[in-house]
Amino acid sequence: MSLFKNKTLLITGGTGSFGNAVLNRFLKTDIGEIRIFSRDEKKQDDMRHEFQAKYPEVSEKVTFYIGDVRDLQSVKNAMHGVDYIFHAAALKQVPSCEFFPIEAVKTNVIGTENVLTAAIEEGVETVICLSTDKAAYPVNAMGTSKAMMEKVIVAKSRTTKKTKICCTRYGNVMCSRGSVIPLWIEQIREKQPITLTDGNMTRFIMSLDEAVDLVLFAFEHGESGDILVQKAPACTIQTQAEAVCELFGGDKKNIKTIGIRHGEKMYETLLTNEECANAIDMGNFYRVPCDKRGLNYDKYFTEGDKDRNKLTEFNSNNTELLTVEQTKEKIASLKYIQEELAK
Repeated sequence: MSLFKNKTLLITGGTGSFGNAVLNRFLKTDIGEIRIFSRDEKKQDDMRHEFQAKYPEVSEKVTFYIGDVRDLQSVKNAMHGVDYIFHAAALKQVPSCEFFPIEAVKTNVIGTENVLTAAIEEGVETVICLSTDKAAYPVNAMGTSKAMMEKVIVAKSRTTKKTKICCTRYGNVMCSRGSVIPLWIEQIREKQPITLTDGNMTRFIMSLDEAVDLVLFAFEHGESGDILVQKAPACTIQTQAEAVCELFGGDKKNIKTIGIRHGEKMYETLLTNEECANAIDMGNFYRVPCDKRGLNYDKYFTEGDKDRNKLTEFNSNNTELLTVEQTKEKIASLKYIQEELAK
């Protein structure tokens, strides 16, 4: 972890699942300071007590800042001396963003603009922003706000040479806050129906550790303006529900379809067909470079366009689809699941 030796890392939205995963990964390394920036003092207090108990010898490396990415000044107040930023603050729930779309804009778009403005002014070295597969071909307010967030990220990357700004785009993170697997476990334990929206839906699946790995890959290998994605596998919602039933002793006959919620897609896309034209295959990841052209289009009439890649849209229907056994194995590897099984 020498890249982070004695460095100060700021995590916006740091009390969420991603922030907790970063603390668990980084806190006992040679990193100098990790700043948790968020608006919920209760979650900060819970996190403070948890990591003081878990890592008493290094817990002083974690500092907490109350603020909101919607408020530029509060972001600036936490930015002094920061070397790197992981920008995870967002409104992420699809249905709530459908009902309150302007709130998604304030946090996901304007909030990102504020973080990047403050970072550039402060001379932060690297900012990695977390986006979502829902930003590709968005059909809901959450995805649309995240798509605009990505446009802000790419545009900001063109305005500065000192601060590297990259974006990671990933699918559903298993057992993250608000995700479906903890709900299913609770339903199985309480002998309730195991509810899913549509069993034929496909979703990318990845662990929190893999989400952190993607951010670290972008940190090390991304160039300013890049969007980076992991070649994640996927499964149907039915497969995922059956895997959880087998792990926790649920009855598959109790799986009940309740219908698609506001703004949901049948499948998710990590790379659009248009992005695939310029995507670079990096093994377990794809990198989409920033379009560096200016607004003078005249020269392109004479220079022409380069050949396009043969890669087409990368979505949860055309990636590797896991079986129930494979899905069960992936779910069972999660620390959260192991703790729940031990109860």
